[in-house]
Amino acid sequence: MARSRPFTWIAAAVFALVAVAHIVRVFTHFKFQIGSHNIPMWCSYVAIVVAAFLSWMLCREARGTSGP
Repeated sequence: MARSRPFTWIAAAVFALVAVAHIVRVFTHFKFQIGSHNIPMWCSYVAIVVAAFLSWMLCREARGTSGP
């Protein structure tokens, strides 16, 4: 019987939302600034890959699947 892992699913959903937010930023060319520093668009490309990968891996962990 599989164990329920609600917090893993929540973390996967949060990472998926972060990836979607960065995809929206890429398509809308939204400018992001922290203090006096502009964040370059390439940071969103990296964030999309990292957040989507983490979300995917957390979904796999929550389902209890392993392997390629």
